[in-house]
Amino acid sequence: MINSEYIIRPALIEDLPAIVTIYNSTVQSRMVTADTALVKVEDKLAWFHEHNHEYRPLWVVVEPGKENISAWLSFQSFYGRPAYQGTAEVSIYIHENSRGRGLGAYLLEKALEACPSIKVDNLLGFIFAHNEPSLRLFHKYGFEKWGYLPEVAELEGIKRDLVILGKKIK
Repeated sequence: MINSEYIIRPALIEDLPAIVTIYNSTVQSRMVTADTALVKVEDKLAWFHEHNHEYRPLWVVVEPGKENISAWLSFQSFYGRPAYQGTAEVSIYIHENSRGRGLGAYLLEKALEACPSIKVDNLLGFIFAHNEPSLRLFHKYGFEKWGYLPEVAELEGIKRDLVILGKKIK
């Protein structure tokens, strides 16, 4: 069960090593990211600086009384053109020790709640078709299939499909 006392705060540059560690913990599963090798903190510096508190936040989650980051959530611009400013992609990554306790659902709820204040009208999730847990989570919160890209990724010699899920924010 989720601890509603989790603290969600804007990420600081000092958090980047923990963010990268959590991200790297998903690489070997071949279910979450298209990266096929571990990334370094330096590789994520530009990505970190693309975020801003006002429109494209990057959040980290900690449990009260603990310093370790349990998860992180990112809003990223879609397609990088001004006309798409109202559309953002959400990414959620959870530390191995915090998975399976409802934290993903909690964070997706918080992301949806934040959308009006960060001027997001359409929220997207880019999810591999074989990542059934993530697909179920997003469907549970009303996301619908807005796109399907067959065999656009190759992981361990297997062609993988990408599903684009979207939700209009009211």
